[in-house]
Amino acid sequence: MLTRRTFCRQMAACSGIFVMQSTGTGKRRQVSVGGNRVRTIDFHAHCEFPGVREIMGGTTPANSPLIIGPERLQAMDAQGIDVEVLSINPFWYGVERDIAVKLIRTQNEKLSAFCSANPDRFVGLATIALQHPDLAAQQLEEGVRKMGLRGVSVGTEVGKEELAAPRFDPFWAKAEELGVPVFMHPQGVAELQPRLQGNGVLTNVIGNPLATTIALSHLIFEGTLDRFPRLKICAAHGGGYLPSYADRSDHGCLTFPQQCNKKLSKRPTEYLKQIYVDSLVFSSEALRHLIAVCGITQIVLGTDHPFPWTTTGIDHILGTSGLSDNDRRAILGGNAARLLNL
Repeated sequence: MLTRRTFCRQMAACSGIFVMQSTGTGKRRQVSVGGNRVRTIDFHAHCEFPGVREIMGGTTPANSPLIIGPERLQAMDAQGIDVEVLSINPFWYGVERDIAVKLIRTQNEKLSAFCSANPDRFVGLATIALQHPDLAAQQLEEGVRKMGLRGVSVGTEVGKEELAAPRFDPFWAKAEELGVPVFMHPQGVAELQPRLQGNGVLTNVIGNPLATTIALSHLIFEGTLDRFPRLKICAAHGGGYLPSYADRSDHGCLTFPQQCNKKLSKRPTEYLKQIYVDSLVFSSEALRHLIAVCGITQIVLGTDHPFPWTTTGIDHILGTSGLSDNDRRAILGGNAARLLNL
């Protein structure tokens, strides 16, 4: 039986995966807090691998910024990012089981091989075919136990189904059993597309955080987080809008009790203390609020790389007043290292 390390090395060799090396054209930024070097970990970074979309009849754009090349490492070095946690936004939730088996295996093997070849700079989150929950549970276990991936990434819905639907419980049970993080990333709210057209990229600016808000709220109110209390969910973009107006969630069932048919084990806002969120909230005031609502142990650095939402994710944390050195170390990398068991 192959060990995880042997498997990953063989996959890297067979796949022709290259080792990322600094080009020497730029100096790698060293981040320190209180005079001590900090290993920074970006929990929110995306990628894709050529040849995967083709399995479902699509094509991988040759110039896609998601295809990792030397410029990725140059950007990380300039920003001061030591490690990126790579995830792939799902584009396969509509495919049949047989195709899903081949697609996910290919994708996870490529991701595992790349991270194994570049272990000091990248770790990977497994992908799964969540539309087939029993298969998704198997794919997660294989990705973690066999391929050395450190967690799993999911969308905020599967077609028109919420992640809190009972049929997804086999996946949640496996994620809880393995004790690995589930990184949740939105792709807008399809039914709102007509209203979000026009200037301002509202499909993303409003749609993405709203999708996360809806998904997390259902996981709370439908009892998923009660059934699986040890889940380690990490939500992109600061958890969407939920932390910004969380107290309203506590009062909904008090105001309209006839519309609440499930009894939760605690107040809705208390679940935010067990959910992880990234730091992609753009202002110091927003970051301080996020910490107040979720807790300092629940915040991880996130940049959304290679999408240019921010190139100052490190300075966002270093420059936020009111944080202690320990707080900054925790957000910059300590929380992520603990979450990923690095």
